[in-house]
Amino acid sequence: MSALIHVVEDDDDHRAALVDLVEAGGHDCAGFASAQDALASAERPDLVVSDLRMPGMDGFALLEALKARAPDLPVVMITGHGDVSHAVRAMQLGAEDFLEKPYDGAHLLAVIERALRARAARTELARLQGEIARRDGAEILGQSAAIEALRGRIAALGPLEIDIVVTGETGTGKELVARALHGASPRAEGPFVALNCAALPESLFEIEVFGHVAGAFPGAQDKAGKLEAASGGTLVLDEVEAMPAPLQAKLLRALQERQVERLGENRLRPLDLRIIALSKSDLRALTLDESFRPDLFYRLAGAEIALDPLRGLGADIVLLFSHFAELAARRYGRDLPEISYSLREQLKRRPWPGNVRELKAAAERYALGLDLPEAPAASTSSPQTLADKVAAYEAREIRAALERCRGNTERAAQALGIARRTLNDKISRYGIRAE
Repeated sequence: MSALIHVVEDDDDHRAALVDLVEAGGHDCAGFASAQDALASAERPDLVVSDLRMPGMDGFALLEALKARAPDLPVVMITGHGDVSHAVRAMQLGAEDFLEKPYDGAHLLAVIERALRARAARTELARLQGEIARRDGAEILGQSAAIEALRGRIAALGPLEIDIVVTGETGTGKELVARALHGASPRAEGPFVALNCAALPESLFEIEVFGHVAGAFPGAQDKAGKLEAASGGTLVLDEVEAMPAPLQAKLLRALQERQVERLGENRLRPLDLRIIALSKSDLRALTLDESFRPDLFYRLAGAEIALDPLRGLGADIVLLFSHFAELAARRYGRDLPEISYSLREQLKRRPWPGNVRELKAAAERYALGLDLPEAPAASTSSPQTLADKVAAYEAREIRAALERCRGNTERAAQALGIARRTLNDKISRYGIRAE
């Protein structure tokens, strides 16, 4: 994902060259002829490259204005008249770096990349600290619109005495949401009982859910089922779509009457519980061919929550990865390796078919140094393309210097701050006519 960079330079040719160079580095770029124009922009850049000496508002004033608006915004200052005092003042005002003309195009791109990585690291750390400080007991981490909406849904539905269906792909955190709903309910001090409907053979399902009395089958003793065990609290039916059809009808009756009949018993026992049904399938769609009973679905779905897959959560992917990696490093007494800018971008690009479960496993492996996530996909801007752009930038600057010095290579080399021999080599390499 490229960054948005603003270039502020009153010289039209130099501004065009800088914009071209920055875009060659794989970023989006907009150029502005004055500090006032840059400040008036509705866009919010990730980094600003600004000349120092400009008519009207100079680079120092722009730097102060930008920092007042966004203290963490990286600003790289450039001047053809720089000296030590200018550099010191720029750094005191919060500049990320200070370059004096003439400068190497590749060096400027390296400065930009370093500044972006530093800002991303600061942002990630601040977000992680803020999230950890304010997360609730269920640890629903994230700041994306989807996660904020989920928190609001949990806060609204948690206190209500209704059953809920939670759907989402495998690994999206359905049980975590169920725990959060339980924690936000008046039943929070009661039991939280979870049953995986896909893990039980049909022959044992009825026994586990409804319980049995002594003598119900050879060797049987009195035992409460999951429905009774959850009394006063919450029963979570994970992968509820796997529930055997005959037992769907029996569960429906128990939920309608809020009573349960143990196997081998002829009396009903009262139930006081909330059901949260979890499914990786669209239960509503399954009711169309009656592979899941429509009447049971509508009894369970007093409300519905659909969870977004991890791949749709953007920057929250990095936040979750950092959280899980930090927990693993702390648990095993390891130092957490640096999560680089390139790794963060890679994490956001990956499809994560296993969602949070897969991400957590990857983060733990990374924290332990066992292996690393796969290398990021190749950049759409090849190294050769970037080299060509840097060469074009240098050639443009050399031509401009030669024009100002009326073709005098010695004076042009001095103006560019390079040796005359180096200038001659570049003139030859780029096919520039020095007249």
